[in-house]
Amino acid sequence: MSSRRGGQKQSAKKSSRKTSPTETQNNNTWERLAQAIREIHKKNASVLSFEELYRNAYNMVLHKNGEKLYSGVKDVITQHLEEVALKEVAPAFPVSETSIVSRRAASGGNGGNFLKVLKRVWEDHTTCMMMIRDILMYMDRVYAKSAKVALVYDLGLELFCNTIVRSPQLPIQTHLLNVLLQQIRLERENEIIDRSAVKAAMNMLLELTDSTNHESVYAIDFEGKFLETSEDFYNLEGQNLVAKCDAPEYMKKVENRLTEEEQRIRHYLSVTTEPKIRAIVEKQMISKHLKTVIEMENSGLIPMLTNEKMDDLARMYKLFFRVDTGHEEMKSAISTHIRALGKIINEKVTSGATSLGGGEGGSNTSSANDKQTGTAVAIRWVQEVLDLKDKFDKVLSQALNNDKAFQTSFIEAFGSFINDNSKSPEFISLFIDENLKKGLKGKTEDEVDSVLDKTITLFRFINEKDVFERYYKQHLAKRLLFQRSVSDDAERGMIAKLKIECGYQFTTKLEGMFNDMRISADTMSDFREYPDKLGIARPKLDLNVTVLTSTFWPMNLSASPRCNFPAEITKACDTFQRFYLERHSGRRLTWQSNMGTADIRATFKHKKHEINVSTYQMVILLMFNDLPERDSLSYEQIKGESDIPEADLKRNLQSLACAKYRILTKEPKSKDINVNDQFFFNNDFVAPLQRIKIQTVASKVETEGERKDTREKVEEARKHQIEAAVVRIMKDRKTMEHNNLIAEVVKQLSSRFNPYPGMIKKRIEALIDRDYLERAPGDR
Repeated sequence: MSSRRGGQKQSAKKSSRKTSPTETQNNNTWERLAQAIREIHKKNASVLSFEELYRNAYNMVLHKNGEKLYSGVKDVITQHLEEVALKEVAPAFPVSETSIVSRRAASGGNGGNFLKVLKRVWEDHTTCMMMIRDILMYMDRVYAKSAKVALVYDLGLELFCNTIVRSPQLPIQTHLLNVLLQQIRLERENEIIDRSAVKAAMNMLLELTDSTNHESVYAIDFEGKFLETSEDFYNLEGQNLVAKCDAPEYMKKVENRLTEEEQRIRHYLSVTTEPKIRAIVEKQMISKHLKTVIEMENSGLIPMLTNEKMDDLARMYKLFFRVDTGHEEMKSAISTHIRALGKIINEKVTSGATSLGGGEGGSNTSSANDKQTGTAVAIRWVQEVLDLKDKFDKVLSQALNNDKAFQTSFIEAFGSFINDNSKSPEFISLFIDENLKKGLKGKTEDEVDSVLDKTITLFRFINEKDVFERYYKQHLAKRLLFQRSVSDDAERGMIAKLKIECGYQFTTKLEGMFNDMRISADTMSDFREYPDKLGIARPKLDLNVTVLTSTFWPMNLSASPRCNFPAEITKACDTFQRFYLERHSGRRLTWQSNMGTADIRATFKHKKHEINVSTYQMVILLMFNDLPERDSLSYEQIKGESDIPEADLKRNLQSLACAKYRILTKEPKSKDINVNDQFFFNNDFVAPLQRIKIQTVASKVETEGERKDTREKVEEARKHQIEAAVVRIMKDRKTMEHNNLIAEVVKQLSSRFNPYPGMIKKRIEALIDRDYLERAPGDR
C-alpha cells in the first residue's frame, strides 16, 4: 500500500510540471531567435531567414511574451559582450603602463593595437545590432514603447558601454582613456599617430550614453581628463617657450598650437570641446605671458614698432584679441611708446632752438654753419611729428586692422605730447607758412592737398586752437603783404579746411585780408593814371601801396611808427593820400613804415646791383647818397636823421653791415651794433647775383617779445570769449549752480581752448561786478 501511494505521489508531481503546448511553442521560438542572434554575432547571418525570424519575434510579442523576448535578447547580447571583452579586448591591453608611456608602444605597438581592436569590436557590435534590430522591429514598435524600455539598438549600445567600455571586471576604461590621451600628447610632440583609430574611439564615446544622466560617455569620461592634461601640457609648454624663444617666434608657436587644436577638433574630437581647449591654450600661452612677450628685450612690442615688423605686429594683434586684457596691454604699451618718442622730439626742440622765425626774413647772427633758425626748428619739429604720425597710421592700417580703440589711444598719445610743447600752435603755423611760401613749388594739386591735410590733422591735436589762429593770421598777413605765397589756390584751400575746423568767424577776417589785397591792386591801377588826369608830374619812384582794413589784420594798424622819409618819397606818399581821400571821404590813413619794402639800384666799384630791402633799410642807405666817398655816418647821426625807433634801427643796421650781404661796413668791427659805431658805404661790395635781397635780422629778444605779446592778446581775447559763453548760457538757463556753470563753459569753449576753472571763476566775478549776473538771494 505504501509503495503504491508513493508512486501515486510521484506521478502527481510530474503532471504538475507539464507545460502547455503554447508555452512549449514559445520556448522553441525563443531558442530559434537566441540561436539566430548567436549566429549573427558569429557573422553567419547569411544562413538565416530574416523573414522567418521576424515572424517568430512577432508571434512572441503577439502572445504577450514581449518581456521574455526582451530580457532574453538582453541576456544573449550581454553574454556575447562579456566573451568579447575577455577574449578579444583584454588581450590587446598595453603590456604595462611603461609601454603606454613609451612612444613606440603607444604609437605603433600595444596602444595603437588596442584602439584598432576596440574599433573592430565596436564596428562588429553596431553592425550586429542593426541586424538584430531588423528582426525585432515589431518588439521595438509595440512592446518597448508600451513598457517604456530602450529600443533594441539603444539597448545594445547601453550593454556595450556597461560590459566593455565601463567593464566592472576589466580595466578597459582606464586603458582606453590613457591610450587616447597619450596618442594626443604624441601628436602634440610631432609624432605620427593613427588618427582613424583615435577618431573611431572618439565617435564610439560620443555615441555611447550614460544611462543615469543621459550625457555622452565622451563628455563624462574623456573630456574632463583631456582638458586637465591639456592644461598641464600648455602650462609647461608656455613656460618653456617663453624662456627660450623671442617674441615673434613665441607667437608663431602659439598660433601653430591654436591651429593644431582646431585641426584636432576637425579630425577626431567633438566640436563641443573646441571652445574649452581654445580657452586653455589662450589662458596658458597668451594671458599668462602677455606682459612678458610685450616687454621682451630686442624682440617685444617696442622693437617690432621700431623696426616696422608689420607681420609680427598683426600676429600679436590677432592673438591678443583672444584674451580679455590683450588689446588693453598693447594699447597701453604703444601709447606709452608714442609719448616717449614725442618727448624726445620735444626735447630736441628745447635743446636745439635758437630764434623762432619772427621778423620778416628769419635770419640770425650766428655763424654760417649754425642753420638752426627758429623756422627751421619749427619745421623739423612738425616734420618729425608728421613722420611719427605716418608711421603709426601705417601700423594702424597694416597691423591693427584700423581698430577704432587703438586709433583713439594713438590720438590721445599724440595730443598729449603735442600739447606738452607750448610752442606747438606756433610751430604748426610756421610749417604751413613755410610750405605756402616755397615748400609747395613743383608739387601737384594732390600732393599740395596731402600736405595741407596732414597739417590739419596735427592742428586737430592742439588744445590751444585760438593761439594757432593768432599765429596763422600773422603769418598769412606777411605772406600777402610781402607777396611770398606761391599759390592763391593753395591759400584758399587751406582757409577752406580751417573753416571746417574753426568756423566762419575765423575765416571772415582771413577772407577780408584777401579782399584788401584785391581792392588795393585795383586802387593802384587807378592811382597810376591819377597824375595824368590832374596834369601833375609823376613821382620819380614807382610807389605801390596796400591799403589794409585795421579790423581784418592781426597787427596794430592804428599807430604810425616814426620814420623820416626822404623828400621824394614823402611827396609820392602825399600824392597817394590826396588821391585816396578824394575817393574815400571820412577815412584816415596811417603809414606803416615798419612793414614796407623797397627795390633800389646801387652802384658799386665793380658792379651794379638791384637790392630788395625793408623801408627802414632804404631810408638808411639813401642817407649815404649825399656823402663824399669814404665818409661815414655815426650811429647817432643815422638815428637822429631817420628817427627810426632804436630797436628797429639796430636790427636794420645789423642786417646791412653784419649779415651775409654787407652793403655797409662799420668800425669797430663786431657782430653787434653799438652807439659808438661808424658806418661806411662798402664800395667794394661784390655778389654773384644781379638782384639780391637783404634779410632783416630777427633777434631772439624781439621774437620772445612778439611771442609774449601774442600770448597777452590771446589771454585778453579768452576773457571776452569766456564772458560771452557765461552770458549766453545764463540767458538760456536763467539760474544755474556755480559748478554746473563752469562745466558748461568748459564744454562750450573746448573746441577753441581749455579754460581753467579759476579763469572762469574770475570772469563770473567780473560779470557780477558789472551787473550782468547776480547771485541767487540767500545763496552766497
